[in-house]
Amino acid sequence: MKNEEIIPRKLSMDELNRKTVDEFKQSDKLPIVVILENIRSAYNVGSMFRTADAFLLEAIYICGYTAHPPHKEIKKTALGAEDTVHWKYIKPIEEAMAELRAEGYKIYAVEQAENSLKLHAASFKPDEKIAVILGNEVTGVEQSTIAACDGCIEIPQLGMKHSLNVSVAGGVVLWELVRAKLSEPGFGEM
Repeated sequence: MKNEEIIPRKLSMDELNRKTVDEFKQSDKLPIVVILENIRSAYNVGSMFRTADAFLLEAIYICGYTAHPPHKEIKKTALGAEDTVHWKYIKPIEEAMAELRAEGYKIYAVEQAENSLKLHAASFKPDEKIAVILGNEVTGVEQSTIAACDGCIEIPQLGMKHSLNVSVAGGVVLWELVRAKLSEPGFGEM
C-alpha cells in the first residue's frame, strides 16, 4: 500500500484567529519600534505598517519627509494596519530618538557601516527595548543619524547589489528581532 501524501490545507480566515482593531490595540506589544527616516515611497511606509502589525510591534515613528497617514498609497499597502499600529510623526529624527531614549530604548540604524553588528550574530538582552531606523531608499540612514545611534545592524548580502528594498530590509531585520523574542520564556505564547 502506497503512503498517502498529506497535502497541507490553507487555513480559513476564522482559523487564523485575527485580532479586531480593539484587541490589537489592547494587546501586549513586543518592545520593538521602527523609525522611518526620509522614506520616499508611501508604499514602503504602508508595507512597514503591515509588518509592524504582523509582528505586534510597539510603534512606528515617522520622521523627516516620510509620508504619514492619512495617505492613499499608505492605505493601499497597509490594508488597515495604519489603524492598528501606534504611530507618531515627529519631523526631526533627533526628537524621536530623544523620546525613545528617555523610554529606555537602544537605537540601531539598519545600515552597512564600519563595525556594524551582523544580523545573524547580533544578540540583545531579553528585556532590552530596541528601536531600528530604516533610511531613504537611495541614500540610506543619514550619517548624522548613524553617529547618534547605539550601533548599526547589517544584513549580510552575498550578491552583486548589496542592496535591498527598504521594506524588505525592514521585514528581514524585524523578523530576526521578533524571532529572538519569541524564543524567550513567556513570549512564545503570543
